[in-house]
Amino acid sequence: MNWDDYRIFLVLARAGSLSRAADLLKLDHTTVGRRVAALEADLNVRLVHRLPRSIHLTVEGERLAELGGEAEEALARVARVASGAVADVRGVVRISAPPSLALAVLAPDAAAFRRRHPGIVLSLIGEKAFANLNRLDADIALRLSRPVSPGLVARKLGEVRFSFYAAVTYDRPEAEWDFIGYDDGDDPLPQQAWLQARLGGRAFVMRSNDAASQAAAAASGAGVALLPEYVARADARLVRLPSRLQTPARELWLVVHEDLRRAPRVRAVLDWLVELVRNDPAFGNVSSGPAPAPDA
Repeated sequence: MNWDDYRIFLVLARAGSLSRAADLLKLDHTTVGRRVAALEADLNVRLVHRLPRSIHLTVEGERLAELGGEAEEALARVARVASGAVADVRGVVRISAPPSLALAVLAPDAAAFRRRHPGIVLSLIGEKAFANLNRLDADIALRLSRPVSPGLVARKLGEVRFSFYAAVTYDRPEAEWDFIGYDDGDDPLPQQAWLQARLGGRAFVMRSNDAASQAAAAASGAGVALLPEYVARADARLVRLPSRLQTPARELWLVVHEDLRRAPRVRAVLDWLVELVRNDPAFGNVSSGPAPAPDA
C-alpha cells in the first residue's frame, strides 16, 4: 500500500468531496480521484461511493479512515514526546492566540522576552479557531474558553474585560448610541450575544469579525464598540464610555499539551505568558498561581 495514497484518502474522507480535498492538498481533483482509485486497487476493496457533488465512504472506507486517524495521532504523540524531551532552552515555540491578543499584548513584549531567552524563537499564530494541540498545530494556546480535549492541561489566567468605546468627539446619550458589532453569523461570540440582547431592537451600523477593525471604526466616529480593554487602550482617539450596564468579561485560559509542558523552552514561554497577564491592568481577576505545572 502506498502511504501517500492513504494520506490523500484520509484528506478526502474528512473533506467530503473531491474538489474540497483537492483544495486542501493543492492538487487537481482528477489527481485526487486517481490516487484514491489506486489505493482501492492495491487493497482490492471499494472505499468511496462517488456522487456528482460529494463522496460517501463505504463501510470499509469508514474503518480505514478511523484507523488512519489513530495512526496519525500515534505519530503526533511521538513528535510531541520527542519535542518535549529537548532539554535546551532554545528552539521555536508556537503560540496560538486570538489575533487581537497576539497584536496588542504578546507582540509588544517580544523584545523583552528575547532579551531573557535569546535562544527561543516565538511564532505567534493569530487565529480565532482553536489550534489542535494534539496534532502540534501549536505548542501553547491562549483561549477565551476552557478546552475540553483530552491530553490538554489548562490554567485560568484571568478575565478579558470589555467596555464601551467611541471617538473622543462622540457625544450622543446612551439611548441613541449606534453600535459596531461582530460579523459572526448564526453562532455569535459571547460578547456579541450579550450586546445583541441589550440593543433594544437597534441594528448595528457596522460589523467586523476583527476587534482591531471595530476599534478603528469607533475611533473614526462611526459608532460605539464593545471592545477588550487591551485593544482600545492602544488608540488615543478612543475613550471609554460610562454606561448603566455592567459590561461582560470572558475567561482567559492558558493551554498546553501534557507531553510538552516539561520542555524547558515551553516552560519558559508559559512562565512569560503568566507574568505578562498578571502585570497587565487590562485583565481582571488575575490568577496568582503558576503556569501549568510539570506534574499538574
